Amino acid sequence: MNASEKKPQPRWTRRKDARPEEIIAAALDLFVERGFATTRLEDVAARAGVSKGTLYLYFENKEELFKAVVRGNILPVLRHGEALVESFSGSSTELVCQLVRGWWELTGSTKIAGIPKLVIAEAGNFPDLAKFYYDEVILRALSMFRKVLRRGTDAGEFREVDADHLVHVALAPLVMLAVWSHSFACCEQKQLQPQRYIDSYLDMLLHSLRRPQLQEKAHARKKP
Repeated sequence: MNASEKKPQPRWTRRKDARPEEIIAAALDLFVERGFATTRLEDVAARAGVSKGTLYLYFENKEELFKAVVRGNILPVLRHGEALVESFSGSSTELVCQLVRGWWELTGSTKIAGIPKLVIAEAGNFPDLAKFYYDEVILRALSMFRKVLRRGTDAGEFREVDADHLVHVALAPLVMLAVWSHSFACCEQKQLQPQRYIDSYLDMLLHSLRRPQLQEKAHARKKP
């Protein structure tokens, strides 16, 4: 048999250092499509093009694979946001807009947005995973936004608010948009427009945060 007649090699003969990323990508697809409980490791391995034994070389069990999916897809977005908060030189209003629109571009408009819905739906059956997600994602997101509120208040741009509670109120509509896109969106006759949703959300949030005198200036600028 000459070289041109050789049989194609199985997919799992690809570079060893590429396998974890391929497995994580396949797991993200299946977790979002099927949920955590009904996703089987053998299906993830098949989607990734590796053997189930190869999958176990990198991930001890399904729980560890899920954690790798979160750490490989959601935490980089959080780190990006945290770095932006630390380095941003513009107004806090501009910072809020960049963070929210950046979240939509990097997470909300992608399949990653299906992970919050999965965690909410299955938290009761898998409390350890819910706790992991709360500790590594939710607490960091709340802390980051709390820092933005404090930045705006210290600069005299935002009014004094109950930041510990407002961060939950502020982030809930974004979580809802992610959940909606992976649930009730299929039922709508007229699809929700995410960009218009975000525009409305930012208008409402920033209007509620501005100091009264800044509200008057913003209103005056809008007049013809």
